[in-house]
Amino acid sequence: MKEIGGYFGLEELSGTEYYADLIPLNSGRNALLYICLAKNIRKLYLPYFLCSCISDMCREHGIEVSFYHINEQLMPLLEAKPHDGQAVYVVNYYGRLDCGAVERLQDRYNGRLIVDNTHAFFQAPVSGVDTLYSCRKFFGVPDGAYLATDKKLVQPLAREEVRENMGHILGRYEKCASGFYSEYQKNDDRFYYAPLKRMSKISSNILRGLNYEMISEKRTKNYCWLRQKLDTSNLLETELHAGPFCYPLFCKNGIQVRQYLIQHGVYIPTLWPNVLQLENCPLEKNFAKNILPIPCDQRYNLADMKIITELLWQTGVIQP
Repeated sequence: MKEIGGYFGLEELSGTEYYADLIPLNSGRNALLYICLAKNIRKLYLPYFLCSCISDMCREHGIEVSFYHINEQLMPLLEAKPHDGQAVYVVNYYGRLDCGAVERLQDRYNGRLIVDNTHAFFQAPVSGVDTLYSCRKFFGVPDGAYLATDKKLVQPLAREEVRENMGHILGRYEKCASGFYSEYQKNDDRFYYAPLKRMSKISSNILRGLNYEMISEKRTKNYCWLRQKLDTSNLLETELHAGPFCYPLFCKNGIQVRQYLIQHGVYIPTLWPNVLQLENCPLEKNFAKNILPIPCDQRYNLADMKIITELLWQTGVIQP
């Protein structure tokens, strides 16, 4: 029987999720697992420039892995033609792949392409291309991913529960990030082992209440400011697209620049630090060390972007 009366819980928010027609899952890692299970994929071609949790997940589920390199434009250097039961996993690094590029890759790899749009939430999936998205990379939610695919699993999935994993989100909202970083790490780490589930009710509810147009516009505006101020020092050619994940600043001495920013309260992560331990991957290691994902998201305005650029200039590595 439905409970009636008593105290209030979280209100149901009005509105619509941005990808209401896609499959809502608990993590991007598990969105990939969903595709592999639904399409009986037994071998994946993965880039070296990627978090180890993906290859670990593949091995855990008996999926063969073959790695490939990328070029200086972050595009795959892979000549293989996948067959039935195989697929090529391509990461849309920093949202640099437009729809035309995805379509060309789909043709190159015999229609057996999986696109990771973790860095490109606002880029719509290309018809017929399996595409996954991560909500936690763009919004303050404890779990969440979306999957575009034409093949669905028959068996029903349990729903993720996250009521005990909201501390870092609520803590940062009321106080500061540093005080709750350990809780953030704990929540992040749990997805390494989390089983495949549907997105939690809490995240789904939050995602129904967001102003996506405003979020995309703020991200784009901040990105354009950084692009105007930093492109002349950037070793990576940048491109303009809606609602970007970050501004990818490729520079020399990235480790030192990152440390300087962190000392001044600007937190710049090392994406996929496991890549730094790889052998025979000089380009990928260079990218991991020296591409700084400068934040430009909806929490900030142009005054914040100005602070970041001035700090970068103070390092002497980036020229005004």
